[in-house]
Amino acid sequence: MNDSSPGEGHVRVVGTAHVSADSVREVEETVKSERPDVVAVELDEGRYRQLKGGTPDDIEARDLLRGNTVFQFIAYWMLSYVQSRMGEKFDVKPGADMLAAVETAEEEGLDVALVDRDIQTTIQRFWRRMGTLEKMRMAGDLAFGVADARGVGAIAGIAVGVLLGPLVGLYGDAVGITDLFLTRVATGAVVGAVASYLLYTIASFSLSGDDALLAGLGGGAAVGLIGGFGLGYGTGLVTSILGGLGTTIVGSLVVGVLAGVAVGVAVGTVLNALGLFTPAAGTDVEEFDMADLTDGDVVSAMMEEFRRFSPGGAEALIDERDAYIAHQLVALRESGRSVVAVVGAGHKAGIEGYLDNPQTLPPMESLVGVAEKNGFPWGKVVGFGITAVFVAFFVLLAMAGVGNERLLTIFAAWFLINGVFAAGLAKLAGARWTSALVGGAVAWMTSINPLLAPGWFTGYVELRHTPVNVGDIGKLNKILSDEETPIADLIGQLFDVPLFKLIMVVAMTNIGSIIASFLFVTYVLPVIAADLGGVTGVTNLMLDGAANSADLIWRTLT
Repeated sequence: MNDSSPGEGHVRVVGTAHVSADSVREVEETVKSERPDVVAVELDEGRYRQLKGGTPDDIEARDLLRGNTVFQFIAYWMLSYVQSRMGEKFDVKPGADMLAAVETAEEEGLDVALVDRDIQTTIQRFWRRMGTLEKMRMAGDLAFGVADARGVGAIAGIAVGVLLGPLVGLYGDAVGITDLFLTRVATGAVVGAVASYLLYTIASFSLSGDDALLAGLGGGAAVGLIGGFGLGYGTGLVTSILGGLGTTIVGSLVVGVLAGVAVGVAVGTVLNALGLFTPAAGTDVEEFDMADLTDGDVVSAMMEEFRRFSPGGAEALIDERDAYIAHQLVALRESGRSVVAVVGAGHKAGIEGYLDNPQTLPPMESLVGVAEKNGFPWGKVVGFGITAVFVAFFVLLAMAGVGNERLLTIFAAWFLINGVFAAGLAKLAGARWTSALVGGAVAWMTSINPLLAPGWFTGYVELRHTPVNVGDIGKLNKILSDEETPIADLIGQLFDVPLFKLIMVVAMTNIGSIIASFLFVTYVLPVIAADLGGVTGVTNLMLDGAANSADLIWRTLT
């Protein structure tokens, strides 16, 4: 493109495929033949340093407390992984086209301009603009390799199952789920888990890693289903270890999760069959050839498909960057300089449209900073609502005449169960004791304010001891590209990468606190308040407290 006004410079946009060797040659030839004043590249400062062999930026501990840093890195990891797999297929390092542009410009003595938006801003805005359903699709794809309604159903089923489990324990009798049934389910789960481990250990002596794992899981499931659940072998031992309450908790959670997943997958399968749920079009490496790649870089191609179910995410990753880069190029052109701009082919049309009609560019301030979430802020409403309910619970019980000693007992139980589960799962994920204990200590507070998360605090302490940076994503991609390593060994290698370990520590701390909160409400509170009438009695006391509060307010006003 060479359009310009008198006295202005001009811009030529070169669209490339980030993993195409042909694009590398085209970039080198164009820069040498055009010899512009400036070679502009689709890079920010951080990615430029990485391509030049510099050290990636560390994640600052304070940044983790800003919110969704870990989730943004997961999104960045996903995009990076797809591009790295494309690079492996065509034996070209991702970003080779940009590096070729920079190095050719330096050889020719030309200026280089980094015109892309900071990658952290882009990923933050990408994540924030995605809806809950889209994030669930992504989770289903990562967890089960299925990004359509079945994957969403499985993820939703797990979430619903965790909520449904405690209700099964409380009200299962009403639908025929007896304590004996829950005991058998818990026995089957425990016996199956132990059998899986033992069978995997035995099978690993004669089978390859993945085959041994499948043998262990399949055999363990059969032993648990037939021996533990069907015949009741091990019931006495499991009950003596877990206790009556523990057996009920395990059994009801297993029933809830299995029921939730089964229903979710079934509904998802029906929706797919009816065509009522547009699947997330995956980008299969094998579907591309070199001719396809010249029509658009892999990330943009994938996100154009992604636009069908996440317009906000595609807007942040593609449209906003088109406008941001165009702003930089317009400024260079207006300064009277000739420019060759090297960008992914998926961005070329959008950028050229803005260069032809710069008056249509959105304000620069709308393209930077923290993006506003699309839609109604349900998260904040629910978060403040939960906090209000927790405070009201204690206030109403106090107004109903419940003594301070009983209130302190209830609070202590809330503190302990949140702390034990959050710290325990954090430690299970590999956290330091200090990190796990910090997460456990604040879990009671973050449980009543979902706008915070105990995992942030656990991660904060972890980061003070173990540096984590963007370069870890490359290590993760390399590990995941190895298709011969057994799954068990692969998981161990992933945990050796600080970023993956951080993600798991943060996630497991949060999951522990969530589980503890539901267990407290549905299992622990009824036991503590048994002499108050259990759940029904506590509810009645809260109603009495509300009546007393209303009466006090009325007498005060009148």
